[in-house]
Amino acid sequence: MRVSVFTEPHRGASYDDQLRFVRLVEETGFEGFFRADHYRAMGDEPGLPGPTDAWLTLAALARETSRIRLGTLVTSATFRLPGPLAVMVAQVDQMSGGRIELGIGAGWYEREHTAYGIPFPAVTERFDRLAEQLEIITGLWRTPLGETYSFTGDHYRLVDAPALPKPVQQPGPPVIVGGRGPKRTPELAARYADEFNMPFKTVAETATAYERVREACDRTGRAASGRAPLVLSAGIVVAIGRTDAEAQRRAAPLHAKSALPPEDPVIGSPAQLVDRLGEFAAIGATRVHLRLIDFDDLDHVELIAAEVLPQLDGPR
Repeated sequence: MRVSVFTEPHRGASYDDQLRFVRLVEETGFEGFFRADHYRAMGDEPGLPGPTDAWLTLAALARETSRIRLGTLVTSATFRLPGPLAVMVAQVDQMSGGRIELGIGAGWYEREHTAYGIPFPAVTERFDRLAEQLEIITGLWRTPLGETYSFTGDHYRLVDAPALPKPVQQPGPPVIVGGRGPKRTPELAARYADEFNMPFKTVAETATAYERVREACDRTGRAASGRAPLVLSAGIVVAIGRTDAEAQRRAAPLHAKSALPPEDPVIGSPAQLVDRLGEFAAIGATRVHLRLIDFDDLDHVELIAAEVLPQLDGPR
C-alpha cells in the first residue's frame, strides 16, 4: 500500500506551515504530499491567514524537497485555463525533478467562486469543460518536440500551440480523477486518468465506485489500447491517538459545520487505521491519501509513521 498525506490549507495554513509539515512528511517516509485547491474555508471560521495558491505553493515545495511526490486533490477546472495549466504543471514537474501529479476535477464549491469573481457554470457545463481540459492538457504533454497542438471544442480553442515546456515525466505527470459521480466521473477517469480516487467514503461505497470505473475501462477499451490499468486509491480522514482522548481531541474539528458532504473517518488507534487500510486493499486499492487536519500537529504525522507505516507492505 502506497501512503500519502493530504491536507487542506484553506482551513488555515501559511506557506511556512506547509513547508514545515511537508518536510516532516518526507523525513518520516510517506510517499507523497497532496493539498486541496480551494480559495476559502468551508465553515464559519475565516481560515487565517487566508488561502495559498495550490500550484504556487507546490512550485516552492518542489525546490525544498527531494524525494516526496507532490500534487493536488484536486485542482478545480474552473480556476485556470487548460493551456496555461498544462504549462504550469509541466514547469513544476521540471522544478521537482519529475515528482508532480495532477489531480483535477470539475469544481463544486460555489461560494469560493462568487467570493473571488470566478465564473461558476452549471454542473453539466463544468463537466464538459473538465473533459476538454483533460483532452487538452494530456494532448499538449504528449505532442512530440517540434510539433504543434491544436484543439477545437465547445469551450476552448487552441491553434498551433508549441506544446512547451515538456514535463520530466513522460508522457506526462500522472493524472488523478476521482469523486462520487456515477456516470461521467468513471468515464473521464477511464479515458484520461492514471489514478481513480474515491475520497473519504465507506469501504462499501468505495468498492461500488471501483466497480463503476472498471466497467468504464472495459467500455472505453482502455486495456486494448495498451494503457496501464488505473491505480485505485482511497481518501481517508484520519484522527488517531495513543489514547482514546488523544484521538477524540484530534477528531474535534470534524464536528464543525462545513460545506463538505458526509465522510467516514477513522477515529481511534493506529491499529484501527491499519485495519481500515487492509479493508481498502481487499477491494483493490493500492494507494491511500490520509487527510490530516492540523498543520501544527506534527506528532500526528510521527505517530502514523511510527505505528502504521511499518505494518504495511510495499513502498510508502
